[in-house]
Amino acid sequence: MIATMHDEPKFSELFMADLLSRNSRIEEDLIDQLFNSSEKRLARVLLLLANFGKEDAPEPIIGKFSQELLAEMIGTTRSRVSYFMNKFRKLGYIKYNGRLEIHSSLLNVVLYDKPEIRTKDDARRQAGSSDKAV
Repeated sequence: MIATMHDEPKFSELFMADLLSRNSRIEEDLIDQLFNSSEKRLARVLLLLANFGKEDAPEPIIGKFSQELLAEMIGTTRSRVSYFMNKFRKLGYIKYNGRLEIHSSLLNVVLYDKPEIRTKDDARRQAGSSDKAV
């Protein structure tokens, strides 16, 4: 293998590019697992399977991807995958009728995290309402 790498510079270049690409993907997966919710991880996997971000147009996902397999891919349970798939379908992000179609709107789940922004007045109101409940 080392001899081939020395003797074939084109092969060596392709091989190194593939190794760097795989390494980058593994790093992205690790960061995704550590910092993102299972909902975002599922959205990301579905977008990757549909080739979003590639030069060609997104493609319908061909093949059988069970909820168990998707759960293994993102590190969660099948019931959570089922919940998020139903949520994505109701929101119009995906469609599945024999084949799974991913709409570009699913990208919003991955890109935009909308944390609840609370003001001091909101915090005071909530504190006041919890006092009354006691």
